[in-house]
Amino acid sequence: MVSNLRITERFRLLIEHAVNMYEEQEAAAILLIAPGPGDWARVKKLVGDANFIVVAEREDYLAEIDDEADIKTIVLEGMVDNPVYECLMQAILQGIEEDYIKPGSQIIALYGGFETETINTISCISLKEHLDRLTNSELRMLETSVPLDTLKTVVNLAIEIGRSGREGKPVGTLFVVGDAKKVLAESRSAGFDPVRGYSRTERNLMDPRVREGIKEIAQLDGAIIVEQDGTVAASCRILDSPASNITLSKGLGSRHWAAAATSRSTKAIAIAVSETNGTVRIFQNGEVVLRIEPSNRKPLIWKGFEYDSPED
Repeated sequence: MVSNLRITERFRLLIEHAVNMYEEQEAAAILLIAPGPGDWARVKKLVGDANFIVVAEREDYLAEIDDEADIKTIVLEGMVDNPVYECLMQAILQGIEEDYIKPGSQIIALYGGFETETINTISCISLKEHLDRLTNSELRMLETSVPLDTLKTVVNLAIEIGRSGREGKPVGTLFVVGDAKKVLAESRSAGFDPVRGYSRTERNLMDPRVREGIKEIAQLDGAIIVEQDGTVAASCRILDSPASNITLSKGLGSRHWAAAATSRSTKAIAIAVSETNGTVRIFQNGEVVLRIEPSNRKPLIWKGFEYDSPED
């Protein structure tokens, strides 16, 4: 439901509290998720000199913002009717990518927590604790020819599998992205391949329906091989790349050794999901380069690589 932002006395008080929190916490920005169009010049006067970001589901909500106004804007494309928390997290990610806010900082967020058609909630959010998906800058650390969109899609799919499993049961799996021809040459079929015989369109992970199907396949043995454009080349593959001279943290099992070996002998990126605890590890050149710890109760938290308990 679209509702114009009304500047009521309650709204003025919320802005006043947000500005006080902004100053006390030395926050990086005040971020407001707009329920609809508003008189943004008046709102900016209430905010004052604070770094002010307005987030909207539709671009027309921001039509009244003057190009010279000291207001930054973010449009959440394709997120109409999504839960407010998901909108907030996506806004934070886009804000980082646009360099409106810095990773590791704090922001003050204003949004409709109970009634989404009005502003009624203030939160102080530490990005160290609440950033739950990879940002572009983190994925660009990987020197690879695989397009960023493909990497983000596969990694986020792995995170979803690690966090929720399938039908309440934990699932461990392995994706190998890029250099598909060589990866296929250094692997063999584990038996039946569920994606065999489907068209490339029906195997492309950019389609949400295909991603849901791959979640089912992820329960089966073997790796899922993904081409650079996001097309699943094959599934249920046993990886045969040699694992000699590879060193991994104590306790990591065969899935992780296979991921490390394949990422070293090819130009592919390997993404392993632990069945034990849902941890996602990204391998390149035979080493873990990124690690993500999922949780069912709170967003994912980045951690440094350290000792791991025994896993499959």
